[in-house]
Amino acid sequence: MSLTLVIGGARSGKSRRAEALALATGLPVRYVATAEASDPEMAERIRRHAERRPAGWTTVEAGADLAAAVAGGRCVLVDGLGPWIATVLHRGGSGEEVLAQIDAIAAAGPDALIVVAEEAGQGIVPADPLSRAWLDLLGDAKQRLADVAERVELVVAGRPIAIGAAGAGTMPSRMHGDAELAPGLADHAVNVIAGGPPEWLRAALREALDEDAGRYPDERPAATALAVLHGRAPQEIVPANGAAEALWLLPAALRPALAACVHPAFTETEAALRAHGVAVARVFRDPERGFALDPAAVPEAADLVVVGNPASPSGTLDPASAVLALRRPGRAVVVDEAFMDLVPGEPGSLAGEPLPDVIVVRSLTKSMAIPGLRAGYAIAAPAVAERLRAVRPPWSANALALAALEAVALRPAALAAAAERVAAERTDLEQRLDGLDGVRRWPGAANFCLIEVEDGPAVAAGLRERGIAVRSAASFPGLGPGHLRLTARGAAENERLALALAEAVGARTPVTAR
Repeated sequence: MSLTLVIGGARSGKSRRAEALALATGLPVRYVATAEASDPEMAERIRRHAERRPAGWTTVEAGADLAAAVAGGRCVLVDGLGPWIATVLHRGGSGEEVLAQIDAIAAAGPDALIVVAEEAGQGIVPADPLSRAWLDLLGDAKQRLADVAERVELVVAGRPIAIGAAGAGTMPSRMHGDAELAPGLADHAVNVIAGGPPEWLRAALREALDEDAGRYPDERPAATALAVLHGRAPQEIVPANGAAEALWLLPAALRPALAACVHPAFTETEAALRAHGVAVARVFRDPERGFALDPAAVPEAADLVVVGNPASPSGTLDPASAVLALRRPGRAVVVDEAFMDLVPGEPGSLAGEPLPDVIVVRSLTKSMAIPGLRAGYAIAAPAVAERLRAVRPPWSANALALAALEAVALRPAALAAAAERVAAERTDLEQRLDGLDGVRRWPGAANFCLIEVEDGPAVAAGLRERGIAVRSAASFPGLGPGHLRLTARGAAENERLALALAEAVGARTPVTAR
């Protein structure tokens, strides 16, 4: 169960915030109402609250048994704790009964439980015993819920402030393909072009080591070259210590209230958001629709949306129109294009589009085979780029990484050649996989193929026994143990992989290139 506690004073916006978080779960919502219409004005308040709830929500009255109202729901929103405690005390209930109910709802087990509570007690101690009892119980109840909550937010003037770090269980897996490697294994796990960096890039790196390593890095030449490559201005380019660092800058620079991460995808973005206390809604691509992006599935309340294009590990390439459909007033859209330079012609790329609310993150890791250099960058409108720089560590991109960024940006033909090579290798692997029984493959545009088999761990282990490492995709949100990601290599390597895979899954169809 995911438990979120939202606290705030009267008219702070705490209920609206809780409603937005409930919508973002994508689950059927049960609204547990606790206030009673004790007078006409209170009845009008309750009416206005009910009027703004989505039509599909179910509303139940809390009554004395709050745990019973919560139990069995998928997403349950309790609004709010203070009125319920007041009602229990007014009807002669005890503090022990209240706290027992609090413990019960914390263990009730809906997929998502959101509790709204009043932030009270910052003034003097009340003069009457009933008010003191209410205040004490409210404080004790909030502490008990906060102790087990995944997230605690304080809402002030409509602005949520995370005051409780996300629990360890909420963080996405941070496993990456290199963890699958071991000496002697053929590498179909890491999605980096084989063979290492080309000689002209090695020469540029040697020159940078000789000429630039003895002084602090100067990113201006690299930014200028990248700007020319993408048809942007130098001030719109933010070099970073790999694309991963650029993604980690987002929560500190943008301070979103609710981020939506489209999954399955690179998990470092969600890890960064959660580490900074940002509430995250997961939006899942549908494998039955080829993992195509569905902009309508993103919660309207999200003020930051992150999407990969091409996506990893599915390799799905969405048209620019689908990505642009994510835009909304007050929302930033981040497009992780770490694999886009592996796609001939880069269809769908937004790197060259100067949009004020779109940030594009790029990497040279894969196409130039330089994962150890951490050479990446963000492209954003000048004001947004400056916000990214403001939270970036000094000299984030080192001299060698900057030399690589500049050298590659000045050679667009080399990037195009790498993309053509990748397309040929992937096509070769796809043809071999399509001849296998027991293997489901999805079409992709990057340098890997996502497949599904009946028993992924057993198949991966069987491949390791045959000297081949592949990437389990079970760590990607939205995928399961049967999913594997296979990096495409040359024809001989692909043939060896396909033959080994046929043995591992017990396929009967001969494997031949077509």
